Amino acid sequence: MRTTETLYRERKRLEEDILNNLDFLMGSISTKGPHRPGFNLTFKINQVTRTRHIRKELEPQIKQMTARWRRLRELLHQLGDLNWERLNREQI
Repeated sequence: MRTTETLYRERKRLEEDILNNLDFLMGSISTKGPHRPGFNLTFKINQVTRTRHIRKELEPQIKQMTARWRRLRELLHQLGDLNWERLNREQI
């Protein structure tokens, strides 16, 4: 079991990592289909799929921003696990 000090340090690290990944776009990049060149950004809002056209010059930047979204989701899961551990520790 990790010490309180270790949990505190890890939480601070996660907070910094989260702040460094806030320039994100939710969703994933998909192709328009075999007969149509180009890409779309696809995401869901309230169980409804939305699609936005990606201009060719923005594709690298959007790939980076969607990668940040995946990283941010992982960091938030880690923070949730850490918070759970902290809550359980306080109950002892």
